[in-house]
Formats: sequence, C-alpha cells, structure tokens
Amino acid sequence: MKIGNINFGILDPAFIVAELSANHLQNYELAVKTINVMKESGADAVKLQTYTADTMTINSPQKYFKVKGGTIWDGQTLFDLYKKAYTSWDWHPKLKKIAEDLGLIFFSTPFDKTAVDFLENLNVLAYKISSFEITDIPLIKYIASKEKPIILSTGIADVEDIEEAIRACEEVGNDQIIILKCTSSYPTSFDEVNLNSIPFLAQKFHKIIGLSDHTLGVSVPIAAVTLGAKVVEKHFILDRKLGGPDAVFSMEPEEFQKMVKSIREVEKALGESKYRVIESMRKSRVFARSLFAVEDIKKGDIFTEKNIRSIRPGYGLHPRYLADILGGYAKVDISRGTPLHWSMISKF
Repeated sequence: MKIGNINFGILDPAFIVAELSANHLQNYELAVKTINVMKESGADAVKLQTYTADTMTINSPQKYFKVKGGTIWDGQTLFDLYKKAYTSWDWHPKLKKIAEDLGLIFFSTPFDKTAVDFLENLNVLAYKISSFEITDIPLIKYIASKEKPIILSTGIADVEDIEEAIRACEEVGNDQIIILKCTSSYPTSFDEVNLNSIPFLAQKFHKIIGLSDHTLGVSVPIAAVTLGAKVVEKHFILDRKLGGPDAVFSMEPEEFQKMVKSIREVEKALGESKYRVIESMRKSRVFARSLFAVEDIKKGDIFTEKNIRSIRPGYGLHPRYLADILGGYAKVDISRGTPLHWSMISKF
C-alpha cells in the first residue's frame, strides 16, 4: 500500500501527518505560513478538514445542539463552533499546490458527499474518516468507492464499529485501510490513551495501524511507534497563544520537530524483528574473556587454575574449554600473558 511516495512496510518510516484543522483562524496567510513551517518541522503530509457549518449540522437553538460534557468547547452551539473552525473551500486548491510544491502530501477529511466530490476534483491521494463519522456507513462507502487509501480514526468506536466500517470499505472493493488508534478527548490525558491497543488492533484486523494523538507532549507518539504505529497524526499550530478551537491540544513547531527527530531515532534503534550481531559488535568481541597463561609455563607442566585463567581480552580459547584443559600438559613453553591455543595443549 502507498500514499503518493510513502510506503507502509514494516521497515519503512512512520508517515507523520500535521493536522491544520482550525489553526488558521480564518486567515489565509496564516494557513500558508503554517504549512511552510509544517514542512520545516519534518511533516510528511498536511491534512485539512473539508466541511461547512451547514454540511456538518443545522443552526438550531435546541439543547441537543449545544456542546456540553466537560469539553473545551462547552457552551457553544455546534453550528457556531463549526462556523469558526471550518477551512474555506476556496483555499483548498491553493493550499494543495503550496503543500505539494513543498513536497508534502495533501489530503483531507470530508464530512459529507459534497466534500468528497469536491476533493475528488482536486485529486487528493487519500481520505481520512473522522472518529465521529465512523458510524456513518453510507458516507464511508461513498468515500471508499473512490478507490483511494482510507485512514480510519477510531476515537469513539467500539470494536464492532471498526468491523462495520472496514466491512463497508471492503464491500465496495476497497481494502486500502489504515486504522488510527485515537482517543476522542481534547486534550487526552495519559491514562486515557491505552497504547497497548495498537498491537491488539494490528493482530485483530491485519491492517496498518497508526495513532491520531491529542495528548500534550511527545511521549505518546514516540511510544506508539515502538508498538508498531506506521502513521502519527498531530494537530499543528504556530503558537498556542494564537488561540482558536484546537489550540490547547495542538503542537508548536519546536515540539513537532522534537517529536519527528525522536521518532526517526527510535525507528533506527528498533531495527529488525530478529536477533543479529552487527559488525561493530563482532569487533567488540575482542574485549570478551578467553583463556590465557597467567604464569610462565614450561613444556610438560600441568595446566592448573593457578597458571591459566579466563581473563580479558578475547584472543585465546573460549572459556568453555577451561575444564577440558585443566589437568592437561603444555606441549611448549608458554610465557605469562600468552593466549592459549590447542597447539599448545596435550591431554596426555
């Protein structure tokens, strides 16, 4: 499976996605600057969200449409929140060109069929399905029918929801699915993350697994990579002091750079799923123990624990042979500090 020039094999580096979300604050120049800094910070891709307030919900004063429950958006209506947070569709083609000229992959999360059609006309390379849309099976089928890779976020999902969403994609002939472990809590506390579900999801669904992360700091995404995550998605903002709906749980450039650097270092350290001795390790074996004469030994002398020992370095016989040699005779004179070899030893 590939997205643009990105491979998702076991030994390939993780695909690191910077989420623009609402962090442009309805300012096009700020959006452009943010994408440029995403590239400088080590991102592989920029992701947008494609919706309007009207495609997401309705403008209603009914209590059902007011955000509550201890979120950072409590007290606002959904319509007002999305009106503040949406990204102008007029910006999309321009931002796509800017991103791709920088070498970034550009894709988005569509929230209804009109957004999918719009993004298809832009020829995006992949689609993200939001955590809160994982139960919208008709929308998932429509997105999957476009035969592009699907990045499926699981924030609010039960296992059954994930199974149904995957089945919806496969029923229209699309098995290019990446599952993102996600906790739909903003920001997410560390005890809510449950990173051990990454290998569980990989084993259960036999899909590429990644992480959509809303914790503060770099620890969780780095740890996720050690558990097999091949995608890491984080919200990106130039400065949290700018404010905005997602500022609290978004990463600033310096943090993002630190995360990317740490992930790339960890990937090198992880290596392969097998034990091997590299050349530098082989060279270091010279400092291992081996059998040496630790006293001057004359021809015909008996080898004892007093005149031969296992010591560093490793130029002599392996220490495993000590018991075989003890009680044998020296075939030649051996000076103190000489590594032992079979040509020096007689058992009779």
